[in-house]
Order: sequence, then structure tokens, then C-alpha cells
Amino acid sequence: MAKPSTYSIVACDLEAAEWGVAVQSKFLAVGAGVPAAEPHVGAVATQALANMRYAPDGLALLRQGLSAEEVVQRLTEADEGRADRQLGVVDAQGRAATYTGQSCLDWAGGITGEGYAAQGNILVSEETVTALGQTFERTVGKPLAERLLDALTAAQAAGGDRRGQQSAALLLVRKDGGYMGTTDAVADLRVDDHLTPIEELRRIYAMHDLLFGETPDEEWLDVDEQVALELRERLDALGYGGEDLERAFLDWAGTENLEERVKGIDRIDPVVLAELRKLP
Repeated sequence: MAKPSTYSIVACDLEAAEWGVAVQSKFLAVGAGVPAAEPHVGAVATQALANMRYAPDGLALLRQGLSAEEVVQRLTEADEGRADRQLGVVDAQGRAATYTGQSCLDWAGGITGEGYAAQGNILVSEETVTALGQTFERTVGKPLAERLLDALTAAQAAGGDRRGQQSAALLLVRKDGGYMGTTDAVADLRVDDHLTPIEELRRIYAMHDLLFGETPDEEWLDVDEQVALELRERLDALGYGGEDLERAFLDWAGTENLEERVKGIDRIDPVVLAELRKLP
């Protein structure tokens, strides 16, 4: 049985209270199996001839307060197939650990740094994993999702999988940070089969950020008389007429899936206004 060639990075941003995993593989739908994360608990990536129990069992151990290193030790010691496994873990405190079984196919290995673990197998060379780590380190200050995507892009440019590309995924969690505050999944995006999956993942993330991203309150615009008139004219032209401007605006925003960027009609997110202005 051929082993899927995969590289991944598990990481956290403690200041933002976010944990995440980004992964690319010559394997169908890698996002369905490799990444797992839970806010204030940690993140796990299980790969190579993956033991899918590593994800739920790893999070359960992290929930008990074990360190990333202890979780890796517990999972691999209990697994007779550990020689074929690869694993990366980041815990609630940002401690990281990585494991590569002795039977993983070359090039295979991993590195750790502050707040991240990077690993890969069946790679062109060690440079792929080095690029994951170095890129994550030098992008401090950017949002975690962007740092993870940048790391994937750099890893592919450094050589990537020896067998090529097929799928990629990004999982990012923050407590109540997802849709309408009803989920912890800030982003759970997957490209299951694509010639250039990382580029496609970036495209999908850009759409996701447009719809569900957050603009700081201080950047929102007051809806004065002039802006209100513009909104009325543009909404009327799109078929959202009527005397109630707020109702028309909310109806349009809901149709465009922009409702999370709307808070009444007194002020407007500039991203939303820009989207409205794009329409004929």
C-alpha cells in the first residue's frame, strides 16, 4: 500500500486564542483526516499511514492537561503501528511536539518552534519542512490563518511532496469564533481534489474572509445622508426597494451572505459597501 505524501503545520496564536492546522497532500480529501483542533486545548495533525484515532484521542489527552510532548509519547507508545505514523501536536500553552516513525518514507521528518510543529513525509527534501517553520516564524503579527497559508505556499515552493499535489485544508478554531458565535470553527476549509490545491485553498479563504471576516469598529463608516442616499439608489436598482432602508439593506446582505458584517443601518462595514458598489 502506498503511503500518502503529506506536509502539515499545527500552530497557535495565544494572544488571539486561536489554534489551527494547515496541510497539503498527494491524497484525496486530506482535510477529512489529518487536522483536528479545539480552543484552549490544542491542535493535532495525524498523517503518513495515519492512525485516525490520534486526532480524537490526542485532543482528549490535551484536555486532561498533558503537554504536547506527553501526548505524542502516549499515543505512539500505545500504537503497534507507530513506525508508520507521523504526528504533530501543539497544546494549550503553545508547547509543540512532532513525531516521525522510522518506517515513514524519505524524505520524512519534522521540526518544532515557538507555537508550532511542522512535519512531512515522502517530500522532495528537508527544505519543505524547513520552509514551513521559517515562514511561520517570520510572519509573526499576521493573522494565524494567513500565517498557515503562507507556510503551505512556501513549503510547496521549496519542493513539496515528491509525488505531487492533490488536496489541501485549513482548520482554525477560536472559542465561539465561528458563524454567529455558534461554533468554534473560525475556518474549516477543504480542497479535496485539485491540480493546485494550495492556490485554490487561498482563493476559498479569501471568499471566506470576505463573508465572515471582521473589520475593526473604528474603521466602520457612519451612514450619513449622502451614504444613505447611495444605499437607497443602489438597493432600488437591485430590486430591494421599499420605504424601510434598513429592511432592504438587511435583505440584500442576507442574500449575499454578508449578514455577519451588518449591524443595523447607522454604520456600515466598508467591506460591505465596497461589495455593494461592485454590483451593476
